[in-house]
Amino acid sequence: MMTKIGVLVGSLRKESFSKKIANNVASLFPDDYELEFVEIGHLPFYDQDYDDDNAVPESYKAFREKINELDAFLFVTPEYNRSVPAVLKNALDIASRPKVDNMWNDKPAAIVSQSPGNLGAFGANHHLRQTLTAINMPVVQHPEVYLSGSANLLDESGNITNEGTLSFLQSFVDNFISLIKVHK
Repeated sequence: MMTKIGVLVGSLRKESFSKKIANNVASLFPDDYELEFVEIGHLPFYDQDYDDDNAVPESYKAFREKINELDAFLFVTPEYNRSVPAVLKNALDIASRPKVDNMWNDKPAAIVSQSPGNLGAFGANHHLRQTLTAINMPVVQHPEVYLSGSANLLDESGNITNEGTLSFLQSFVDNFISLIKVHK
C-alpha cells in the first residue's frame, strides 16, 4: 500500500534552498512512498471568525482536505528571526483549528531546517517541534537535521553532491519511515 507524505516548505522564494533540499530528501524515499509538495503560500492568515461564522474560505477547505488525505509530513524550513516563517505557522494553524478537527492529529512528522549561516536554523527547528507537539504529531527525534551552509551544499542543478550529507539524510529518512510504520 502506498504511503502518502506531504512536503511543506517554509520558504516561498522560487529558488529557495529549502525547496531544493526538500527535492533532494524526497528522492531518498523508497518507491512505495509517494511524496507530494503541498502549497501554502496562497492561504490567507488564519482567522477563527471564519470557523465561528461558518464562512471558511475555499482555500482553507481544500487545504484541510489535502492534509486529511496524507499519512505523514516532511517539513523543510529556513529560519526567520530565530523561528519558523509565518507562512508555515499559518498552514499549521489552519489545519489544526478548530481543535476538534485537527487534521494533523497523530500523523508522523520529520523536520529539516536549513540556513546559509552556521546555525542550521536551530531556532526554527525547535520552534516547529514545539508546535508539532502541541498539535499531537509524533516527530523524528534522531537524527535531528540542521543543515548549515546550505548554499554550499547544492550544485548548480540544485543537487546535494556531498556523500556524507546524503548518507546522513538517508539515515534521517530511514528513521522517518520507521516512525511512520509504528503509527500505521
